[in-house]
Amino acid sequence: MKKNSISQSAFFNIRVLIGLFIVLAGVFLALLGLGTFSAITASSAQAQPKQKIKSINLQLLPPGFDCSTIHEKGIDRQENLRAGLIMIACGESPGGSASPAATFSQFVQKLLPVPLAYGAADVDVVLPDGTFPHVTQSETYTTANPDNPNQIVINYNDSRNAPSNYSGVSYSSDGGATFHALVPSPLATGHGTNYGDPVVLYNKPTSTFFGIDIATGCGGQGLGSWKSTDGGVTWATGACVHNGSFDDRESGYADNTPSSPHFGNMYVSWNDFAAGQGIYVTYSSDNGSTWHSPIQITSSFIRNVQITGDKVTGDVYIAGMDEGGGGLAGPRSNKIYRSTDGGAT
Repeated sequence: MKKNSISQSAFFNIRVLIGLFIVLAGVFLALLGLGTFSAITASSAQAQPKQKIKSINLQLLPPGFDCSTIHEKGIDRQENLRAGLIMIACGESPGGSASPAATFSQFVQKLLPVPLAYGAADVDVVLPDGTFPHVTQSETYTTANPDNPNQIVINYNDSRNAPSNYSGVSYSSDGGATFHALVPSPLATGHGTNYGDPVVLYNKPTSTFFGIDIATGCGGQGLGSWKSTDGGVTWATGACVHNGSFDDRESGYADNTPSSPHFGNMYVSWNDFAAGQGIYVTYSSDNGSTWHSPIQITSSFIRNVQITGDKVTGDVYIAGMDEGGGGLAGPRSNKIYRSTDGGAT
């Protein structure tokens, strides 16, 4: 028994050493690559002065969009996919490319033994996937039916049909053991072009899931909604949550506590870059049929982080971040805003 124990320990130590060696090698290569590409980028920037693009014509914008207004409109502070396409088209941001880190991560997972691997029991929620390079999914927003936890819906960005649609929806009817991706996305119709930035809420009084994304059909870059009454299997177009031209960074919360004074209310907060770039919030007190006119929370740019609520009191909270004007310059500070009257103030 002692000999067997020593053998197992030695074998484990070898595996640990192999794992550490691979990790350190990856870090070294990453740092080396960073230095190399930084040097290449720097020399390239010196050799080729940046060319300013004055105007662009994109299907998602009015003809002759003035690229010089990017900072004025706060497009360089936005995080949605439509803003990203504008930045790339105006030459202010490089386009995306495959990451060597992803390949290295797959290599490590295949090489390492199970005790050192992560995600062995994970479930893929997007099968079947799109065709390369349209295989990017991000910003998952997940919720479950509190009366039937087997029903789970995930709303996410999906580049499968980009640039005509950036939305994706998957559902589970067995508590997350398996997921079914809806192809084509049901959130791709009803509100023009869907640019993602996903939210998904569950409305207990009507047993309805609500998906909320940025959509051109709600003012150009507003917030559209879709609803499902069968656990996410089928969807119908809902109301526009907000008709806006430069909405960004929305988040949502549903009050599903029967004892709450605001039971059934659904809330959505976002940054409105067409109205001072501050945080705004709206709410529905009729189960998503209509949404209140926008309520201004901040008069200057504070990044909308997340809206949530207190299940006992029904109070609603919005977390925001003061980025010191945007970018990485800072200083930064966290903000909290509270409503005690169901979102009215």
